[in-house]
Amino acid sequence: MKLIDGKVAIITGASAGIGKAAAALFAANGAVVVVVARRQDRLGDLVRHIEERGGRALAIAGDVTDEQTHLEAVAAAQSRFGGLDIAFNNAGLVGAMKPLAKLEPGEWSEVISVNLTAAFLGARAQIPAMLKQGAGALVFTGSFVGNSVGLPGMGAYAAAKAGLMGLVRGIAADYGAAGIRANALLPGGTATEMAGDATQREWAAGLHAMKRLAEPEEIAKAALFLASDMASFVTGSALWVDGGNAAVKL
Repeated sequence: MKLIDGKVAIITGASAGIGKAAAALFAANGAVVVVVARRQDRLGDLVRHIEERGGRALAIAGDVTDEQTHLEAVAAAQSRFGGLDIAFNNAGLVGAMKPLAKLEPGEWSEVISVNLTAAFLGARAQIPAMLKQGAGALVFTGSFVGNSVGLPGMGAYAAAKAGLMGLVRGIAADYGAAGIRANALLPGGTATEMAGDATQREWAAGLHAMKRLAEPEEIAKAALFLASDMASFVTGSALWVDGGNAAVKL
């Protein structure tokens, strides 16, 4: 069974990691995907990968902190594929790793902009398209950082990821009656480019009850669940996909 057959989905941060894995998985489950990221070459490779397997995809190269990128992605979904059913606002940035008092205002702003403001800009562009159809599902990539723990040098990242939960609940309250759902994934450490070197990955794995990092495809499967009708009565929620990270810290 293809869980999102015939749906149109936008996925940001799609050039690598969780976003790339989600694009391939969503396409394999029947969705047409509009993939968004800054790196045009990687997006091109992803589109070819999807099309070679019988899927349909369109690349939009742009910066998620620019409102125009999201407007362009939504316009493409509507004009090329007839509408927008799903948005996976996944783009993120760890940013400068410093104790808070040593963080420059510009470094703070960059992390907040990519992780939180970009999610707002995405939702602001996506929701009107979903309202036209009377339904839609938004998924946001949060983190265990800022929601179950704080980690040294990650104050800005934690603040941004905690802020996503407020955004999700606000969207659920504003648009639940209109058939639009909004939920967040709270992944644990994941084996992506952002996970650091082998030493950092080994340390991060030890934080989890399962004593390993997630593969991007494992997080993508949770995103697929939240985007699909399997989660039709789930909104304003956080789905922990963290290998027991939060459980062993309570």
